[in-house]
Amino acid sequence: MTRIAFILALLLAAPWEEAETVDVKDRGTVDLKPFNCQDITRSSLVGRVCYDAASRRLLVQRHAVYRQYCEVPKSTVDAFLNAPSMGRFFKINIEGGDEGGPHACPPHR
Repeated sequence: MTRIAFILALLLAAPWEEAETVDVKDRGTVDLKPFNCQDITRSSLVGRVCYDAASRRLLVQRHAVYRQYCEVPKSTVDAFLNAPSMGRFFKINIEGGDEGGPHACPPHR
């Protein structure tokens, strides 16, 4: 009986890890397990940044909406996170103009 109580105590004390998913505009639900995410508090434009180095995908939360960017080098993400103005860096180097920008993902299938 003592063993069962001990095992139950361990199970109840263990941290519960639940998979986090987010809805990405024009992509649907994305599992954040492979991503390294950081909440951003110093930008009025960017709320959260999630990067998956293996696939070179970047998720950026702006005004509570996530968008995905593709083929983003880690050096660009590092520069983005350390830029004096994250919003300006993002608009120029990641998002780009109306044409879709340098890191626009191919259409979702």
